[in-house]
Amino acid sequence: MDFRIGAAIGAALFAWQAAGPGLAQDVELRSLDGSVELEGDLLSYDGAFYRLETIYGPLTVSAENVSCLGPGCPDLATFVTEARIAGAATVAEGLIPALLAAFADSRGMTLDVDGAAYTLRRPNGSPAARFTVLPGTTDDGLLALLNDEADVALARREPTPGESRAAELLSPDDPPLDDRVRVLALDALVPIVSPENPIDGVSLPDLARLFSGELRNWQDLGGPDAPIALHLLSPGLGLSQDFTARVLQPSSAVLSDSVARHDSAASLAAAVTGDAYAIGVTTRAGIGGARAVPLVGTCGFPQSATADAVKAEDYPLTAPVLMYLAPQRLPLLVREFLAFTDTEEAERQVRLAGFVDQTLTRTPVALQGERLANAIRAGGEDVELEDLQDMIEVLGQAERLSTTFRFTAGGAELDVQSRSSALRLAAAVERGAFDGRRLIFAGFSDGMGPSAVNTRLSLRRAEAVRDAVFAAMDAAAPDRVEMETHGFGEVMPMACDDTDWGRAVNRRVEVWLD
Repeated sequence: MDFRIGAAIGAALFAWQAAGPGLAQDVELRSLDGSVELEGDLLSYDGAFYRLETIYGPLTVSAENVSCLGPGCPDLATFVTEARIAGAATVAEGLIPALLAAFADSRGMTLDVDGAAYTLRRPNGSPAARFTVLPGTTDDGLLALLNDEADVALARREPTPGESRAAELLSPDDPPLDDRVRVLALDALVPIVSPENPIDGVSLPDLARLFSGELRNWQDLGGPDAPIALHLLSPGLGLSQDFTARVLQPSSAVLSDSVARHDSAASLAAAVTGDAYAIGVTTRAGIGGARAVPLVGTCGFPQSATADAVKAEDYPLTAPVLMYLAPQRLPLLVREFLAFTDTEEAERQVRLAGFVDQTLTRTPVALQGERLANAIRAGGEDVELEDLQDMIEVLGQAERLSTTFRFTAGGAELDVQSRSSALRLAAAVERGAFDGRRLIFAGFSDGMGPSAVNTRLSLRRAEAVRDAVFAAMDAAAPDRVEMETHGFGEVMPMACDDTDWGRAVNRRVEVWLD
C-alpha cells in the first residue's frame, strides 16, 4: 500500500516518545513507488515507526511503507531496541529473566546476560534488543515510571492515590495508570510457620492482632506457652504494603516495633523455618521450607492459597503481579515481548517460577463436594433447600472455570485481576475454545440484607460481567457461544459473612461451562 501524507497526518493524532536518544537530524521518507516524499527532522525510530518533526507538525510514519534517505536514517539491519524494566525484585529476579529467555528462543534469538543488561541477539550475533532489568521495590518501579526512567514498572500492589494523581499531573493527556496495567502472574500473601509449629489456621483479625503485638504468646491461639516471633518483608516491598492495607488497616491495627524485616522472601522463609515459635507473612511463591497456614473464619471455612483458589480470588489475600506501562508508544520488540507474556509458553514459565498462571482450568460439580458441604453448613436462615436445588439444576452438569469476577471495594467496577480475566475469557471465545457450548455467568452475594434483594443484585452483577466480556470481543465472536446469566444470591458462600473480607469473597460472579 502506498504511503500517503494524509494518513501520516492522521497517525499523528496519537503521541508517543522515543525509546533511546532522539537526535533530530534531517531525513527524507519516500513511498516505495517514489510518488510521495516527506522531509523533516528525525526525532526517533523504534524499530517499526519513524517519528519526524515536519512542516505539518510531529508525524508518526510506519517504516513498512517507506524508505529513509539522509544521514540521520537509522541502519535498520543493526537497530537495537532499548527498554528498561524496574520494580519488585521478586519478579525482576525470579520471573523476568526466564520470560526474556523464552521470548528470545521463540524468536530464534539467544539471550546474553551481563549484570542488569539482557541482550537479545540475532542468529548472526548482532544485538536486536537490550532490556535493562533493575530489581528493587514496587515503590522504585512506579517512581521510575513516573519519572520517565522506565518503560515497564513491576508492582506487587496497585498504585496509591498519590501515585495515581502524580501520573495524571505528569501526563494529563495520557491514559491513567489503571488503563496501562497488565496482570503478569498471580500470587498471594500467605501466613507461614515452621513445620514444627502445631497451629493449623489463623483468622485475618487474629493475624492483625499478632502483627500489632496484641497477641504475644502462642497460648493465645491454642498453641504452646512460648513467645511469638514476627517476620515480615521490608517496608518498601509491595507485598508488605499490601499486608498493611488489607490486614492491619481493616482492624485499625498498627504494626508492632518488634517485627523482624527481610529484604527477600527467601530470607524470611529461612528465618521462620528455623524457629518453631515464629510466624511470617510472605508470598505464595516464597514459602520455601516453611508451612503455609490456612486462613479461617468463625464459621469454620478454611481458605488455603491453592492455585485454583488464587486464580478465582477465592483466597482473600490474592495478590496479582502487575506490569504498569509507560504512556508513550513502546518499541516494537518490547510490544512483542509484552504480547508473548500472554502465551502458553509464558504461562509455563510463570508456573516454573513458583507463581500462579492465568490459564483457564475446569472443575466439575462432582469434584466440589467440600465447597457444597460448606455452602449447606453455612447457609443463612433465608437459604431454602429449594434454592440449592435450583442452583444444582442449572450448574449440575457444568464445569466451573477458574475465572471468577470480583468488584472494587465499595464499587461496581471490576478489579484489576477481573478486568484481565475478562480479556482472557473473551480471547478464549474468539479462538473457538467454547464453540457450541454454553457459558453460564452465575452471580452470588453475601448474606447481608433481604434474600430477594441479594438475588437481584447478584443477577445484575452477572449481567455486568457478561456485558464486559461481550465488549472485549470481536463483533462476530459472541455468535460462537451461548451466554446466559443467573443470580443465586447468598446460596453458596465461600467465606464467613462476619468480616468485610469474607463478604467481599462471597460477592462474586463465577463462570461455568456447559
